[in-house]
Order: sequence, then structure tokens, then C-alpha cells
Amino acid sequence: MSHLESLATTRTEYQGNSSDVVGENPFEQFSRWYEEVAEHVHEPNAMVVSTVDEDGPDSRIVLLKEFSPEGFVFFTNYDSMKGRQIAEHPHVALVFPWHAAHRQVRVRGVAERVPAQQSDAYFAVRPRGSQIGAIASRQSQPVGSREELDEAYARAEAAAGAPVVRPDNWGGYVVRAHTLEFWHGSESRMHDRFQVKASQVSRLDDAAAWTVQRLFP
Repeated sequence: MSHLESLATTRTEYQGNSSDVVGENPFEQFSRWYEEVAEHVHEPNAMVVSTVDEDGPDSRIVLLKEFSPEGFVFFTNYDSMKGRQIAEHPHVALVFPWHAAHRQVRVRGVAERVPAQQSDAYFAVRPRGSQIGAIASRQSQPVGSREELDEAYARAEAAAGAPVVRPDNWGGYVVRAHTLEFWHGSESRMHDRFQVKASQVSRLDDAAAWTVQRLFP
């Protein structure tokens, strides 16, 4: 039997400890969970970013690069598909799929560009190759071949100075949240789910703005 043929019977029995408590401060809750899973989850900052356009929802994996009471920050090409979608529809969703820890965090909120100085600061600490790649890549646009891609990088590398200057069409977004869900796997699929919700986009450390509700799994 192939792996695809065995999908219906493929499962993991989660062994999470049942919990009745998720704090009303999403900043502290996410920070605590992140620190707990980071030791044994590969790339714990990998998150699914979902956007939407006229064709419907669209998702991809992006790396979380900053986290503060203001929200969740990632960086990309503003002219990419997700950049264009955010410009039209700034409401986005994030998912942190921490499978090895039997945990998941979902976020819903509004994305907006971070200040240029913040993008400059992050760009400056990227490896030089990644900096040049950000200049060379016309992200999400068609490219004829791998050779054409390599030639674009070579041209950007030859033209780059020291230090490499961040291109104007590359920078960060902060996702300011209004809803989070903390999910912890448990036996017999009776998982713990806690929704932490504010009436509007709010700072994650403003406990007074958030309410907590347990959900059926």
C-alpha cells in the first residue's frame, strides 16, 4: 500500500496535557508557547500566511522575523503576489503549525507596511547573498529558465555596493491581530482550543481588550 493509499488510516494520537487556562494577554501567551516549542520544532517561526484576491484565498509559508505587542512581522517583495493582494485586501490570516509539539496558533488581523527604518534595519542584518537576491528577484513574475534567474542574480551582484541598499519595493508587514486561537492536541481528538478575541485590532499586551473562550475541538 502506498502512502497516498493509506491516508485514511494515517494518524497520530496526540498526548497533550489538557488545560483549562489560556491567558487574556495574547502577547505573553504566544511568547510562552514559542519559547516552549522552539527547542524541538524545526523552524518554529515558519508560518502560513493567507491572503485573498478575486480568485479566492491564497496561502504560502513565510518566516516570522519580529514579534511585539504591535503584532507579527514578516518581510517580502511588495510587488509579489501576496504584496499585491495585501494592497487590495489587507485582512490576512496566519497559522503556526507546530506539529512536533502538538500545538497550533492561528491569527486573524490586518496587515500594514512597517516604517521604512524598520525594513532598513532588518535588511542590514540579512546575509549579503539574501540582500542581492531581494534585488534580483522579480518575485512572483514568470522567468524563462534557471539560467535567466542566475543571470539576474549575477547582474544584481555586479551592481551592488557595500553595503547593499534595500530596494524600495522590499520591506516588512506587521499583522495587527483581532483574533487568535491556541490549539493543543489531546487524546481521542478532544483537543484544547482557546479563542482569544478583541472587538477590533488591538495591541497584544492590552489584556483589557481581549476575551477568552474555549471552543469545541
